[in-house]
Amino acid sequence: QVQLVESGGGTVQPGGSLRLSCVVSGSIFSINVMGWYRQAPGKQRELVAAITSGGTTSYGDPVKDRFTISRHGADNTLYLQMDSLTSEDTAVYYCAATKSPAVPVWEGDYDYWGQGTQVTVSS
Repeated sequence: QVQLVESGGGTVQPGGSLRLSCVVSGSIFSINVMGWYRQAPGKQRELVAAITSGGTTSYGDPVKDRFTISRHGADNTLYLQMDSLTSEDTAVYYCAATKSPAVPVWEGDYDYWGQGTQVTVSS
């Protein structure tokens, strides 16, 4: 089993930055792709970013050039650096992981999920 625990959420003003963390524990050797998803009130959950075990990254269109995903094997942590935040980024952010070597097309293909962390962008 794999456990994912997110942290780093909070309230920030428009134009500000936050860094989310996701600590992975358990059978971490089985994990290949990791990702961040978010869900805003009344909206479907959407992909924010994903990263393979080899370091290849992909991003959802709304966050390209503003967010950066990274993973550090030494401390089994996934990060999401979020810059130039706007009110549209307000959502619950979830960390996800899968044993699949390819980035899932569908969120249902992720094997493990964290509990989520709230990000609010407001003046």
